[in-house]
Amino acid sequence: MSEVLFEVVTPDHIVVSRPVMYISLRGGGGDLGILPRHTPLATTVPAGIVRVRVAAGEDYIVVTDGFLHVMPDRVTLLVAAAEIGSLVDTDRADYARRRAEQRLAERTATIDVARAEAALARARLRLEAAELSSRAGGVLVQSNTHVRT
Repeated sequence: MSEVLFEVVTPDHIVVSRPVMYISLRGGGGDLGILPRHTPLATTVPAGIVRVRVAAGEDYIVVTDGFLHVMPDRVTLLVAAAEIGSLVDTDRADYARRRAEQRLAERTATIDVARAEAALARARLRLEAAELSSRAGGVLVQSNTHVRT
């Protein structure tokens, strides 16, 4: 099967830059499945989990809001932050989840509810990506030197 270059780029670094067979993610208009030679497309991307298929299997990347640019030979995802599921520090993510849940349960006047809800959503996405990546075998990290950690 053919491949397309997929890059996940944050302001700090390139998280992934490698040929992939398939990319699945939620775009501004709904769910997207991208194969090589896809029609050009540009769209917003909400925070979520990106599924990537490579020859060795599948893996998952958790991303913040951003922009997706698709060309027939290259797919670029520009986001504020991204993390390959198998590289998620699950202890830290679980601590963040518990802390956000605790803050939301307290609901005192000093709690920024929107900020706590956003932290809870981020922590849950990170934990979900870690679990999915673990089940899939973490192939992005294991099989490729084009992944930057």
